[in-house]
Amino acid sequence: MLQSLKEKVFEILEPEEKDSEYFETFIISLIILNIIAVVLETVDWIYAIYAPIFNAFNLFSVAVFSVEYILRAWCCTVDPRYRDPVLGRLRYALTPIALVDLMAFLPFCLPIVLPDLRFLRVARLFRLFRLLKLARHSEIVGTFSELLKRKKEELGVTLFTWMILMVVASSLMYEVEHEAQPKLFSSIPAAMWWGVITLTTIGYGDMYPVTPLGRAIASIIAFMGILMLALPTAIFASGFMEVLEDKKKRVRCPHCGRYLEEEAGTEAHDAEVKTSEAGGKVVRSLSKGA
Repeated sequence: MLQSLKEKVFEILEPEEKDSEYFETFIISLIILNIIAVVLETVDWIYAIYAPIFNAFNLFSVAVFSVEYILRAWCCTVDPRYRDPVLGRLRYALTPIALVDLMAFLPFCLPIVLPDLRFLRVARLFRLFRLLKLARHSEIVGTFSELLKRKKEELGVTLFTWMILMVVASSLMYEVEHEAQPKLFSSIPAAMWWGVITLTTIGYGDMYPVTPLGRAIASIIAFMGILMLALPTAIFASGFMEVLEDKKKRVRCPHCGRYLEEEAGTEAHDAEVKTSEAGGKVVRSLSKGA
């Protein structure tokens, strides 16, 4: 009886299941409303009028996210990856998505334990962490996460190259412009602000070269900045195409949630899951007999 109830709760909470469509829509709507509330609370006259409503809604959201976290920790043993009632729940609690769920409500318990206005401000800031909960319910966020994992080496090389270019550009500009503008280009770290703004092609205009040599160097650096910005764009574009093409060829396992190849691997994985489940039943039978 308890096991069947646990499996039913697991099916409702997991976004892959059809029974969870209504729950998933409710959670996504609650997250979006929380972000809207965080934004509107910064408007003084709105918060002054509707403060009780904002506080009540926040209390309701904390209650919902707390119950959701407790239920997920309770029924996670249905997943073969977290079958053990103690170690399995501990492994689940340490997963990134579970930590995000925890941060969605835990900081709001701090003002109860430590009644300090500083902790209250921190708790309000942590409300933005609820936006990360969309990663569990949004296929787009999952696709982006897979893209970062797949292209981390290319993106890392691009970022490292950009940082080297920024240091070189800032050092050159400091050497050329320091005598002409000692207050603005007072040091290489101060010139790095100019380097970042120039390489990202933003150009605020608060710092700019005035010497002929400085302007010539700045022109070259600006063109190199455009080329450097094009590299991540190309990496992301090709990565998205690769991830989307791979997802068309894969299916999600209903037991563990992992993606599998549609033709090769699905039958073998199903056999593995059945063997694991059978082994779990034998272990439970032996433990009861003992």
